[in-house]
Amino acid sequence: MELPGIAVAIWMFVGLCASVVGYPNGKVREACTSMVPCHGGSPQLSPEHAITVNETEFKPGDSIEVRLSGPDFEGFFIQARDAEHLGSPAVGSFVLADRRHSQLLTCAVSHTSKAKKKDIKVYWIAPGDAPKRVQFLATVVKKYRIFWVKIPGPIVSQPDALSPTPPSHATSEAMSTSHPVSHISKPFSASGCGMTKFCIRNPANCDPGSASCFFLSFQHEESSVFIEMSGPSEGYLAFAFSHDQWMGGDDAYLCVNEDHRVHVSTAHLKERSHPLLDAENALEDVSWRFADGVLQCSFRRSVRLPAYTGRFNLDTSYYIFLADGEASGLIHKHHCQPLVTDGLYNITGLPQDIGGSRAPRLIKAHGALMFIAWITTVSIGVIVARFFKPVWSHSFLLGKELWFQVGKITRLQLYFLALLKMSSPQELNVTLSLKILFTMIIVTMFLGMDLPALDLPDPWDTYAMIGFVAWHVGTDVLLEIHSYCLIRKVEVIEDDRVQILQSLTSAEAEGHLFKQIVLTIYVCGNIVFLVAFLVAINQV
Repeated sequence: MELPGIAVAIWMFVGLCASVVGYPNGKVREACTSMVPCHGGSPQLSPEHAITVNETEFKPGDSIEVRLSGPDFEGFFIQARDAEHLGSPAVGSFVLADRRHSQLLTCAVSHTSKAKKKDIKVYWIAPGDAPKRVQFLATVVKKYRIFWVKIPGPIVSQPDALSPTPPSHATSEAMSTSHPVSHISKPFSASGCGMTKFCIRNPANCDPGSASCFFLSFQHEESSVFIEMSGPSEGYLAFAFSHDQWMGGDDAYLCVNEDHRVHVSTAHLKERSHPLLDAENALEDVSWRFADGVLQCSFRRSVRLPAYTGRFNLDTSYYIFLADGEASGLIHKHHCQPLVTDGLYNITGLPQDIGGSRAPRLIKAHGALMFIAWITTVSIGVIVARFFKPVWSHSFLLGKELWFQVGKITRLQLYFLALLKMSSPQELNVTLSLKILFTMIIVTMFLGMDLPALDLPDPWDTYAMIGFVAWHVGTDVLLEIHSYCLIRKVEVIEDDRVQILQSLTSAEAEGHLFKQIVLTIYVCGNIVFLVAFLVAINQV
């Protein structure tokens, strides 16, 4: 066969293979339009599985429970579409009930693995611009070659569909207060931050539409302030104004997601107890959105509220807290330290675009000293004590061998840093060798990086620490192998102990330069790891 023919054959083979590649992890975004799995073959005709819902009517912003059930199946793909135009794109968004077996895609809900399942439950959130009638469809994969496509499900419709459709950005619903609540049609935007509105973002300059951005904005409008709050949370988001950087006696605002319904309310924080929700709500123009794991709320409140006890005047400077956590009946403690501004800010003053910190400066200093002690003092002391006695046996510092003095200095630095970070007496036990201490510290390093008070970014912190441990162990093994090779080079001519020792000393001398080069590279590598961790601490 000629070369062009071979190329065509290979291309056809690859195309056929690609057409039947399955998606055991459920990442089937390519099937958003057709809902057909790329398994090859034809779909079955008589479905064995059924879709059920708990409501037949909805309003924009409502949550409807959707279930897919039937005999054991491996994969699935659930969508909601305009019942009058089933070829149109998917409408609305979903919220997961079980993350082990289901996951969110941009257009649907799908499986996470090919593990067998009988029942899947999700929640569909009606969008602000929902069509009058919506039908749920499902593709089910029983086995690789046995599947059903676009199994028709129930049709849900808006009440009084013949009446004028509400505005696409909002619809009213009942709440405990007299103010209407609306549904936000799209994610918040950071445009205007620092120019027309005061913004707090974490990480700095993040996009509030992303799944990793905590966002809080204040826009001063005459006698009121329009507030937007957003972040990745399936429980609650909350922010508070405080006179100091410690919780207690603060003016708080909560956006709580319970049973896929979102409530926005004011509260008063009393020390470290659960928030005390206010019976009366002073907020207006309340809106919310919950999609793809991102919770968003917006509302308006007056700059001054003399009739409401516990509400601070917004034309004064405060520290600002931003927290998230779980909500199931009670508002639970946040999973990590809340974001706190570095200083006092007046949100009705000059617009700014700032960040914040999730760790007090004292905690950051504590963590920085720990990393300095771990990555430089202890690790270098271990290497020097093990391998550099022969190298510096004839070099002296203050009347003692250089290797001994270096080890002593590193120990003194370690103890001094331990005192600064208020270590327990057990950590200062001078009878512990540096090698044992280093082993203990490795465990402490991995545990300490995920403490709530100084939670470094995941999974970066774990990978970086694994890299440092591998770097240290690799250097240790390299020097160990080098020492072993030098010993093997010693040629014992006679059974004379003096001659053996002389030969060993000569062989060791040949490797002094190599060891010094390795130590220099090792120290430089440690400095790189140290700088990376210190930068991460500074950004928390």
